Amino acid sequence: MGVPSGSGARAAGPGGTSAHRRTLRWAAAAALVVAAVVTATTAALAGADGRAVVVRTPDGEVLASVPLTGDRFAVGYRNSVYTTLAEERYRVLPDGRFELVELAADQVAVLEEYYAVPGAPRPAPSGDRRAHVAEPDPARRGVFDVLNIAATELGERTLYVPGAAPVPIWRLVTGQDPTVLLEIER
Repeated sequence: MGVPSGSGARAAGPGGTSAHRRTLRWAAAAALVVAAVVTATTAALAGADGRAVVVRTPDGEVLASVPLTGDRFAVGYRNSVYTTLAEERYRVLPDGRFELVELAADQVAVLEEYYAVPGAPRPAPSGDRRAHVAEPDPARRGVFDVLNIAATELGERTLYVPGAAPVPIWRLVTGQDPTVLLEIER
C-alpha cells in the first residue's frame, strides 16, 4: 500500500510507527502524568515537610489531621467571659513544639483584660478574621508539645490552618468529655 507524499502519515515497517506503538506511547505518557499528579497531591496533603496539626481525644482517637503548608495555625473560640470571638495564633518550631505568637479578638477588652497583653492592641490587617491583634506577654511565653483544650459548644473551638478549610473541633467531639489534645505530628 502506498502513502501519498506530503500526507504526514508514516508507513508501518522500518522507520514507520505502527498504531500499536503510538497507543503504547500515549499510555506511557498518560501514566507519567497521573504519577506526577499523585506525587504532587500527596506532597501537598502531607504539608511542606510532612507535618500536620492533629486533634485527638485523651484516649488517642484522631478527630482531625490537617496538613501544615507553612509553620502557622490558629485556634479560634468564643470567649465565655466576653461572649465574643477570639484566636490564639501559633508558630510551629523546628523541634515540633508550637509557640503562641499572636492573639486576636473582635473586642479589645479580650486582649487587654482577659489576656492582659503588655502592649496596646492594634487594628488587625485587612482581611484578618478578627478586628484586633496583639502580641502575648513575653514574660509568660507559651510553648507547647500538646495543647489541652475544652471543645464545648459554648466555646466553639475551631482550628484554622492556612490553605485548609476551618475545622469546627467542637462539632467533632461526640462523648461527654469535651477535652481534646492538639499536637504536631510528622
